[in-house]
This record gives sequence, structure tokens and C-alpha cells, in this order.
Amino acid sequence: MNRIARVVVMSVVLMCLAVPAFAAEGAAANEFTMKTGAAIGAGIAIALAAFGGAIGQGRSVAAALEGIARNPEASGKVLVPMILGLALIESLVIYALIIAFQLSGKL
Repeated sequence: MNRIARVVVMSVVLMCLAVPAFAAEGAAANEFTMKTGAAIGAGIAIALAAFGGAIGQGRSVAAALEGIARNPEASGKVLVPMILGLALIESLVIYALIIAFQLSGKL
């Protein structure tokens, strides 16, 4: 695991541990904790989805272009499945955006 991945994982762990540390007694504090958790969850969901989608799209386009560079006659056979794959990857990011909007709507 590289250094950036370790920093991201540790940041997420620390954010998850910080919410219960500031919790107080009572129903108002529980509601605050739930709203805070939903806001953090929405932010993390869209951030991870965008990061994963960008990595997936970059790798798929790089592989397709490398295949076309090695065999230019196969560009017609590679282009359509690549675009279909990019659309499916982007749909997963849009699902995460919808979930983030639903979580932020509960605030």
C-alpha cells in the first residue's frame, strides 16, 4: 500500500473515531451525532466514488489506447466496448452521488 493510500485510510479511521468522542448525553446529542455521521458519510461516499471512477476510467482508456497502438486495425472493435465500460463506471459514480444527496437530505 503506497503512502497516499495509507494517509487516506488513516484519515477516514480518525474521522470515524472523532464523532463518538464528542457525543454528549441526551436525544439532541444523538440527533447531532446522526446528522454529523450522515454528512461525513455523504462526503466520503462521493469522494471515494469519484476517486475510484477516475482510476477505473483512466486504466480502461489507457489499456484501450495501448491496444489500439499495438494493433491499429482493432480500433473499431476496441472503441465500442471501451465506451460501454466507461458508461458503466460513470453510472456507479452517479449512484454514489444520488446516495450522497439522499444522506444530505436527511440533515
